[in-house]
Amino acid sequence: MGGKYKGRILWYLNEYKILRYGELSKTLPDITTKILTQTLRELEKDTLINRKVYQQVPPKVEYSLTEVGMELIPFIQYLKEWRDKQIEKEIANVTNR
Repeated sequence: MGGKYKGRILWYLNEYKILRYGELSKTLPDITTKILTQTLRELEKDTLINRKVYQQVPPKVEYSLTEVGMELIPFIQYLKEWRDKQIEKEIANVTNR
């Protein structure tokens, strides 16, 4: 479950339920095309996300969480809350200087 973007991708898929590649790319503006593609493949291989391909032109691919991926959301939520507290502490420290 390592990697800079995996948790964020899982979090956004939880928030939006289904996202297409372009939507994920816009949601994560600091990720390159190569890394996004690689990360999505790894998450799919680890059975954390579903990849649904529609046979049409232009191609349409949608990503969503699997049940296993959904089980990780409470842990990601905890990490997000912890991060938010750390940011609040940093702001308070800067303000009190």
